[in-house]
Amino acid sequence: MDRGTERDGAVTEHAASGRIPLAVVVVDREGLVSHWSSGARRLFGPAKEQAIGRAAVDLLPVSGALPEDDDVSLYGAYSAYDGLGHDLETSLDGRLYYPAAGRARLTVPERSETGSDRVDVLWWAYPLVGPGPERLLVLGADVGRLQQEAQEEDTGYERVAPAFALHTDFPGAEELAGRLPEILPSMSVEESARIVGQILELGYPVLEFSQNDRVPVTPDWGVPRRVERRARRERAARSAAQGLPLPREYTDEAEDLEYVAVRERLEFLNEVSGRIGTSLDLSRTIVEVSKAVVPRFTDVAGTYLREQVVAGEGFPEGVPDTTTMWHRVALEHTDEPGRWEDVVPVGEAMPFPAHTPFFQCMTTGDPVLVPRISEQMGHAIASQFEKRDIRPLITGRSMLVVPLKARDVVLGFMILLRHPERVEFNDMDRVTGAELAARAGLVLDNARMYTYQESVAETLQDSMLPHIPPRMAGCDIATRYLPGTLLGRVGGDWFDSVKLPGARTALVVGDVMGHGLNSAAMMGQLRTAVQTMAALDLPPAQLLRNLDDLAQRLGDTYLATCLYAVYDPIAGELDIANAGHIPPVLVRAVNGRSELLDLPTGAPIGVGGVPFEAVRVRVQPGDRIVMCTDGLVEVRGEDIGVGLATLCESAAHPAASMDDACDTIIRALAVTFSEAGCGGRKDDVALLMARLNGIEPEDVAEWRLGLDPAEVGRARAVVREQLHGWGLSRLTDSAELLVSELVTNAVRHSHSRPVELRLVRGETLLCEVDDDDHELPTLLHAGPDDETGRGLRVVSVLARAWGTSRTSAGKAVWFELTLPRR
Repeated sequence: MDRGTERDGAVTEHAASGRIPLAVVVVDREGLVSHWSSGARRLFGPAKEQAIGRAAVDLLPVSGALPEDDDVSLYGAYSAYDGLGHDLETSLDGRLYYPAAGRARLTVPERSETGSDRVDVLWWAYPLVGPGPERLLVLGADVGRLQQEAQEEDTGYERVAPAFALHTDFPGAEELAGRLPEILPSMSVEESARIVGQILELGYPVLEFSQNDRVPVTPDWGVPRRVERRARRERAARSAAQGLPLPREYTDEAEDLEYVAVRERLEFLNEVSGRIGTSLDLSRTIVEVSKAVVPRFTDVAGTYLREQVVAGEGFPEGVPDTTTMWHRVALEHTDEPGRWEDVVPVGEAMPFPAHTPFFQCMTTGDPVLVPRISEQMGHAIASQFEKRDIRPLITGRSMLVVPLKARDVVLGFMILLRHPERVEFNDMDRVTGAELAARAGLVLDNARMYTYQESVAETLQDSMLPHIPPRMAGCDIATRYLPGTLLGRVGGDWFDSVKLPGARTALVVGDVMGHGLNSAAMMGQLRTAVQTMAALDLPPAQLLRNLDDLAQRLGDTYLATCLYAVYDPIAGELDIANAGHIPPVLVRAVNGRSELLDLPTGAPIGVGGVPFEAVRVRVQPGDRIVMCTDGLVEVRGEDIGVGLATLCESAAHPAASMDDACDTIIRALAVTFSEAGCGGRKDDVALLMARLNGIEPEDVAEWRLGLDPAEVGRARAVVREQLHGWGLSRLTDSAELLVSELVTNAVRHSHSRPVELRLVRGETLLCEVDDDDHELPTLLHAGPDDETGRGLRVVSVLARAWGTSRTSAGKAVWFELTLPRR
């Protein structure tokens, strides 16, 4: 007994568990003993064989009252405690079962060899209600032993009284609730659960040492551990060798066999619990569950899961029926390799008819025990397997089918088979298998939920990550996204590219802080905002400023780093702004050297109140820029400088293509961290590389047009002449028509600034028309009598692509035509 914990000289009193051996007796509806534990033999005397089937009143002469003797002042007298019912003897004899507790001084002749036949018994009687034969559960304890311990410790307790602790929390409550089924007689899972549920509803047994302290009684199982049993056998062997009588402790081992069996099964379940659920990976968890029971508990274990669980979908609804598809996801056995795999391969899906024990298990949610599979049953089961005869594998074996449940829904089931020469499954195995399946079901459900949430997050993130074309105006682009390798591996990393007026391209890489579904959703919102503001042609610093304001309005949890660059292939310039992100690497084409660009770091998006500054960098055709998130270069426990140095070195390595260059960088970083013993990358990674090819001056033609309708004809003429000079005469008719429509609209809506017309020859023929009107044109439906509204519809039909965007001075309308094959 633990009365308190000393800290700094002070003793803190708290309730302690009184661990004393418990006698467990079950009485049936006829008043006869149906279960008699070895603890009952030690307390009351009769052996199990003598007690089973006898009237309980003959074996439990407990009136619940103590005589008025010299010990009254110490013990007191109680016929029933707190009005919880009649005394036990009356309850037994009258077949009226009440929740009761009492105390009695007994004379047990069978215990006279111990030196004392007087026993001070404290007992509790729990009525059992239900269809089963059990009607009363009696727990008894030798309170004299506890009283002796209390006196030896000089606790000063004045009296000991029984009681029920209704809905009282105390240390050891979960242990008692979990172990009560183990000390009940072998019975079905439903019966065991029913009895335990009733006991817990009535309350736990307690001992009351004083008016204020109530100490819960938890079972002392009285089963020596294997080491203790081994030592006891050795002492018995030495006594036999010396011709001495066997120690009494060894003669009691037969009575402890049931407890030994219970402890061994408990050790097995604890061992299995430790081996399963080591990760939240559904596939790995399935294999762990199957391997945990073979060969110790069974020789063959096949695991089946519902279709929705395997697919990583939501929680399966409804009771399974004969159309429900069950996927065989794991198979473990002790037979020769290939014997089972050829007949019942993993991955197969099949329904089960109503007459099979499998259907019974999955519809009732209860274990199904088949002591031996008969030839008739083997034939019925084998009929489900087309062109494969499984009868030689299953006939004559003992089978136990246990459900894998979570939240009262059957996720799947396990088929457990034992070799014919092995002992059959029994009721205790059914209870053990049910407990095993319950634990496995919870683990599988955790893995299923994690897989489902991860799938949702990945789907969300994949839908939000852009599909960037490999070629933009004046640059080639390659990207990589790698999810993390630990829990919550889906994160908020993203990359993007946006087409801007003037043949420019915006390059973006960002990283929302955190992982999981929320981060992926935040990433989608911020990426959409960046695209929208980029379409307004905002300068990089102003764009980050606006993005920071937006993040603050969205909430305090919106924190992200971002790198935003605008590449002008005509001017040969990069305009870059940074918001707390790692700097990009620029690889020079002229000498192959790489460098980290020295940029103002800036604060992360969402901090607020911090200015952002842009830097303009001159670039040459063939230069490459590498932008990534910190998951690529940073590993916990390692200096980020190591990762950045490796990034610079690997980015400068020559590669056959842009994709190869990205793969080279990722492999180099993985090798670096692996050699450093950092355990590899654990965060997600976004990587964007762009080769800045530039646009040669001879591939660009620009004109300024006055605000005169006559300028439309001049625009057609200069376009015709330029295309002829570029050798693109086959595009003349389409280009002239489209340019005529755009210039006409621009001349009509411009205010004062001349209209600018630009042709750019690259992967496509790009045409842009700029004016100083800020109202973007829209595609309209023109009726037969309308004089306007057809221009953009003509553009949308003939052009490869077209669009509009705002500029600092007004707007730009553009279209692209596919170049003819040479």
